Amino acid sequence: MSDDQNPAPRTAVVIGGGISGLATAALLAAEGLSVRLVEALDDVGGRAGSWDSEGFRFDTGPSWYLMPEVFEHFFTLLGTTAAAELDLVPLDPAYRVYSDPATALKPLDVRSGREAATALFESVEPGAGALLDAYLDSSQDAYQLSVSQFLYDTYESTAGLRDPVILRRLPQLTGLLTRSLASRVERDFHDPRLRQILEYPAVFLGGSPYDLPSLYHLMSHLDLNEGVLYPRGGFIEVIRAIERLAYAQGVDVQTNSRVSRIATAGGRATGVVLENGTTITADLVVSTADLHHSETELLPPHQQTYPEKWWAKKTPSPGALLLMLGVNGELPELAHHTLLFADAWRNNFDDIFGANAKIPDPASLYICKPSATDEGVAPAGHENLFVLVPIPADPEIGHGGIDGEGDARVEAAADAVINQISEWCDIPDLKDRIVVRRTVAPGDFASNLNAWRGNSLGLAHTLGQSAIFRPRNASRKLQGLSYAGGSALPGIGLPMCLISAELVLKRLRGDRTAGPVAEPTRV
Repeated sequence: MSDDQNPAPRTAVVIGGGISGLATAALLAAEGLSVRLVEALDDVGGRAGSWDSEGFRFDTGPSWYLMPEVFEHFFTLLGTTAAAELDLVPLDPAYRVYSDPATALKPLDVRSGREAATALFESVEPGAGALLDAYLDSSQDAYQLSVSQFLYDTYESTAGLRDPVILRRLPQLTGLLTRSLASRVERDFHDPRLRQILEYPAVFLGGSPYDLPSLYHLMSHLDLNEGVLYPRGGFIEVIRAIERLAYAQGVDVQTNSRVSRIATAGGRATGVVLENGTTITADLVVSTADLHHSETELLPPHQQTYPEKWWAKKTPSPGALLLMLGVNGELPELAHHTLLFADAWRNNFDDIFGANAKIPDPASLYICKPSATDEGVAPAGHENLFVLVPIPADPEIGHGGIDGEGDARVEAAADAVINQISEWCDIPDLKDRIVVRRTVAPGDFASNLNAWRGNSLGLAHTLGQSAIFRPRNASRKLQGLSYAGGSALPGIGLPMCLISAELVLKRLRGDRTAGPVAEPTRV
């Protein structure tokens, strides 16, 4: 990013105060730059925000703490540790699985650790324990290869792809990339619950197991081999920790500051112009706002690396119907993480991603009950539920609201979800016990977060949207303009967003290695 004609930047402005923006700002400031972060909303967090009502505190987005070594590495770069910044609690069970009552399949509690996971699979399907053992060997190997060779690569050159480690594994990688995750799983496992346990992580990557490459079976290493953690206080505590570190490095965080355009001159980004007319000049601009918005709304067409015609051929992650429910009384039927899997499994994904997209009914959905682990997120004698239903990425589905005041289609879908949870999890009076209710839908993602097509996560991790095929972390049209966030390299999820911030730093340093960022030079 710097050479004799383009001296190293001394100032930077970061657009967006989600985890990517805060992390990028903190790393750049630690590198010695004077950094200002501008956030459109009145608080930082972005998708990983927080909402309080009547003594309940809800996370509004991410709720699975996976890839702990990525968080640890990031904190180390800033001179601290995850243990010093967060109170991390291991979850047991990692999650609970319910099937449609019509199938008569019993719920399963999934516990992390190779021995517990293989024992569960064997108890459900004789022979499946040994098959899972081999599957987890493969997933662990794929994960370690991805971390060491792919996730931290800026792909400014092809050197990483020509590494002998990769070339020796090419036949294996070809197989993992050319068959779907579902075909890999369904070859060996037959009980629908076991298949769903291994295929559901595709949703974390914004896609369908029938479309994502089987390389992503690496996700099962995270929940079945390694385990699932929870930061006490909720995921907003992760945001607050990174915000503290940004402030400690001298970052100037400015909320209620919506950017109207990226300022440019002579083929370079020179700063940003806010909606109120204020211009902030900088040597380096990093947009961590939605990438589609950054490219198509903040830049004119001739300066867009990823113009509208590029997006027309791309696949977004699903949209999401979110329910935040405060419930009177205890709900022992639900674990901290609970998954409801529809019997019409493939039809669910067709409903979400197919040509005739619609809200699935019944849906496969996810419930987080953080009050199972954290008494501070709900009043005494109450439970806190966050429900996520993957639905089509379509802002025309509408907007949510508080106490049933969202758009009719959204609230009707939310009512159906509450009834489904009530029936499937044997909580007959659930609806009557709800004392706080808020819904969020694709229209809200579009209007509040500028999310492309109202998607909930970013670009799906299809083969054509992964690794070298994913949008890079720097503009090809403008010097001094970089990107971080879920639609850029390396991809979706809080750990990936931390890595995307590190990729900005790697480009700044001219580091084209495939490995993680070295500890920054202190100034």
